[in-house]
Formats: sequence, C-alpha cells, structure tokens
Amino acid sequence: MSYTDPLIEYLEENREDRAMLAALRRGLGQPAGAVPEVSRYVQRRLAQDAPAYLENAYYLIAPLFGAHPLPGGYGNMGDHFVKLCEPGQDPPSNVERRFVALLAAHADDLPDALRHAVSLLKAKDIPVNWQRLLEDVLAWSDDDRRIKTHKFWSRQFWRKRTISNDAAQTEPAA
Repeated sequence: MSYTDPLIEYLEENREDRAMLAALRRGLGQPAGAVPEVSRYVQRRLAQDAPAYLENAYYLIAPLFGAHPLPGGYGNMGDHFVKLCEPGQDPPSNVERRFVALLAAHADDLPDALRHAVSLLKAKDIPVNWQRLLEDVLAWSDDDRRIKTHKFWSRQFWRKRTISNDAAQTEPAA
C-alpha cells in the first residue's frame, strides 16, 4: 500500500461533509492561517514539530479540495489537463495558456495559479489526484525538484497526447 498523507486521507474520507467543504472553501485566496475554519482541519493533521513548508502546503491544498472534492483523480496536473483536450488534436489555446502559466508560477504565485487550474478542472468535472498534487506543491520551492515536477507534468500534457504508440516505441527515452 502506498503512503497517503494524513490530511489527504482525512479529506478524501470526509468528502461528503458539506460543512467541512464549505469551511475549507472560505480559505480560497486567503493567506495561510487567515481563516480559522480552515485551521481547524489543517492543524489537527499536522505533527507538533511540522515544518512551515508542510503547514503552508496544507493551507493551500485544503481549500482547493473544498472547492473540488470529486473522487477518482490519478496522475499529475499534466494528466488532468490532457483531459481538457480532444484526443489527437492540439490543445486549445486557453488550456495550453493556463497550463503554461501553472508551470511558470513562482512559489509565491502558485496558490493563484492552482486555484485557476482547479477551477478549470472542476468546470469540466475532471478529478484531481490530491496526494500527487500535495507532493508536487511540496517540491515547488526547491529548484531541482520543481524542474523535475515541470518535466513530469509537461511529459504527460504534451508528449502523451501527441506521440502515437508506434512513435513512442521508437523515441529515445528522456
């Protein structure tokens, strides 16, 4: 069995709790810790000595989950954005622009970029893999890990859609 973060596990187990989801949504676009209702859920899932970067990631992910708790997400944001595109077609310019903006987001701008991305996915009923997104958010402030995350997302968004199975077998490994 793979690791599931305690916050993600709790949120997914309680995705039908309308009061919890409403409380979490109040944290959208707010600074970490600014909304007491969100703190109720975040702080209970953190260890006493949890690092600030984990706490900040929790405060980012929890409200996003509250906005879009649809079950069934797998893969990463590249996989999610591919579902916004027609198979075998170039991505619509608005989808590609949104995806590029997400990739280009500085750590300080990531909350807004993710809020827009999750909103777009919600509008099309595309679920999010919250465990993977938390792990990717945690990587965002480290240059090497962020670049690796960018590559994974990009690979899933551009390469997965454009290379046929035959061509993929002849392409050199990246």
